Amino acid sequence: MNTKTTNDSLHMPLLGFGTLIPDAALTISATRDALEAGFRHFDCAERYRNEREVGMALQAGLAAGNIDRKDIFVTTKLWNTNHRPDRVEPAFEASLKRLGLDYLDLYLIHTPYAFQPGEEQDPRDQNGNVIYDREITLLDTWRAMEDLVDGGKCRAIGLSDITLKDLAPLYEAACIKPAVIQVEAHPYLPETELLEFCKEKNIVFLAFAPLGHGIKPGPLEDPVVLDIAARVGKTPAQVLLAWAIQRGTAVLTTPKTTARAKENFDISPLPEDAFEEINRIQTRQRFNQVVNTGVPGFIAKGN
Repeated sequence: MNTKTTNDSLHMPLLGFGTLIPDAALTISATRDALEAGFRHFDCAERYRNEREVGMALQAGLAAGNIDRKDIFVTTKLWNTNHRPDRVEPAFEASLKRLGLDYLDLYLIHTPYAFQPGEEQDPRDQNGNVIYDREITLLDTWRAMEDLVDGGKCRAIGLSDITLKDLAPLYEAACIKPAVIQVEAHPYLPETELLEFCKEKNIVFLAFAPLGHGIKPGPLEDPVVLDIAARVGKTPAQVLLAWAIQRGTAVLTTPKTTARAKENFDISPLPEDAFEEINRIQTRQRFNQVVNTGVPGFIAKGN
């Protein structure tokens, strides 16, 4: 179930490797291990400050493993300080260069909030508050994203950290419709209404933090998940990833060791009763508040 693609028009493996890793050396080794374990979908971002290291690992893996570029799916994201239309293409080209690629499979608007343009990723005033760019709209940025697709180096575009309230009007106004929406989703935050909208519009729903960012207590420690894991002979992580794919979403995970990469790639369908038990979990918790506040969270430090 982890190697199927999402639909006929977007050949994106359902199970992806997320590259939000703060250490440069670990980024290289974890990306290499994920490739060896079977991952073919890699999710990057300018914000993570490690595109160069991801690119190095992918290039080395492609050279050593008889894997062609067409066999892997690579995403990266436009950061908030580059939302002005004249900054979109230069930011895209810079990411492409750091990754060492000549095209991207998917380019996402990282968040629907525009920050003050410039080289400082986290512009703040003297009181420590983020400085927003109020002069442009999300649609302005989207039009520049559409131009990238028309230019041929970008196969598809989408958005991350967006709510249905913001997505619906953009979808209606877009000439090139969003191909992928990437949002936090797990049993504590199922985002059912957004998922149904995506299914109706043929948008791929890509879930990040499917394990709850590993924050405790979280889905990995949920009694329902633990009980199912014991019953089906899988780890709690494997159960959560299987649930995510079974409900019709693609999913990102960030294993940092060879053993964990192999574990996260080795998932299989849950029995229907187990799947429904997880659907009935009542706990509700969001771990990344950026969609409510605009202030970014879970950012790689130390590089």
